[in-house]
Amino acid sequence: MLLVAMPTMPDPRFAHAVILLCAHNAEGAMGLVVNQTVENVTLPEVISQLGIEATSGSQELPVHCGGPVESSRGFVLHSPDYMLESTLLIDERFALTATVDVLKAIAQGGGPARKVFALGYAGWGAGQLDAEIQNNGWLVVPADVDIVFSRDNESKWHRALAKLGVDPSLLSTAAGHA
Repeated sequence: MLLVAMPTMPDPRFAHAVILLCAHNAEGAMGLVVNQTVENVTLPEVISQLGIEATSGSQELPVHCGGPVESSRGFVLHSPDYMLESTLLIDERFALTATVDVLKAIAQGGGPARKVFALGYAGWGAGQLDAEIQNNGWLVVPADVDIVFSRDNESKWHRALAKLGVDPSLLSTAAGHA
């Protein structure tokens, strides 16, 4: 599922954020912001810092800010056509790999067909995400491959809201409960 930040989101790091929820259980939740990029960091720079020799494939892939937790740790959210032992299969459309092997494959022109590279992740403790949803912090939207893997980050928030039939101009900037 996608979490779409409401205009009332109090945390500026998540303003207009679209997050693919990767895991959610009684212990907490984890997801990746898929519509915000990191300023002044490129994937070729990350790959070079890791000592990986790049032949192709990594120049055009933006570096996303996956969230504020462990912001120096890399994650590749991708299509499940590429799987390693360490890969977490989220569902039949999405997988997550957080090892250097996936970056090596991407740097050499291989790896998954569709991918988002992110530094950091968004994390919630037990019950925290559920409380934020109940307090109108997030809308829950069915996950959409085209939204998640699109390179047009500017339109992702609007497109995710449109999946629910929500016009963002009609959303209130004040939260409340009836």
